[in-house]
Amino acid sequence: MGSWIAFSSILGKDIRTYYAKPPNISWGIVFPLAWSVMFFVKSSTPVDVRTLLPGLVVLSVLFGTTSMLAVTITFERRRRSFERLLLAPMSLTSLMLAKTSGAILFGVFNAFVPVVLARLLIVLPGVNWIIFLLGVLLLAMASTFLGLLVAVSVSEVFEAQTFSNFFRFPMIFLSGMFLPVQDLPHWLRPVSSLLPPTYGVDLIRQAVTGQSRLNWILNATVLSLMVGLLLAVSIRQVKRRWIM
Repeated sequence: MGSWIAFSSILGKDIRTYYAKPPNISWGIVFPLAWSVMFFVKSSTPVDVRTLLPGLVVLSVLFGTTSMLAVTITFERRRRSFERLLLAPMSLTSLMLAKTSGAILFGVFNAFVPVVLARLLIVLPGVNWIIFLLGVLLLAMASTFLGLLVAVSVSEVFEAQTFSNFFRFPMIFLSGMFLPVQDLPHWLRPVSSLLPPTYGVDLIRQAVTGQSRLNWILNATVLSLMVGLLLAVSIRQVKRRWIM
């Protein structure tokens, strides 16, 4: 009971302090909206919109989760307020899940901005919303824990943002968001298979268009394993750098 109260208190505080602020809400809308308009405006047929939508959803989730978490974790660590959270009656794993839940929810929120815009332009029949939601949630978790790993590995906000870009921008071109993985050079395809967005794009694409490179169960399984791995490595980094 104490752990649940601590969890909900930390999550509620982060939402009020960081995610529910008007600039962050507007940024969460404007960023995916800008990308969506940029691609949708040049799309001449409804098929183009459906093809572009999975990549835009993944892009919105990736940048939304990693950007916000890099600021919140690094900022609190620098102000030494994170040390006080370590006194909460909960395990370190539960604490990190509480600190990342806000970013996950923010990523899920971002994911639906391109969907709403696409729905205003075309009808989206035949979308498997169960697979779509599964893909968005798993991708938001993987992206958040990737951002957590970056945040706990640096000391300053600008370092976290710079380090995040080192991963994020190559992912745009290597994970199949807009350029199919099968069109990549052969020597880059193994790199693509190591990136969480590769499986998130494929999972969401299957939900939207019914087409994918891999079975949705395989995509979800690999993405789930990456979620667990990223969380475990992040917690290990916290113990090594901040506790021990």
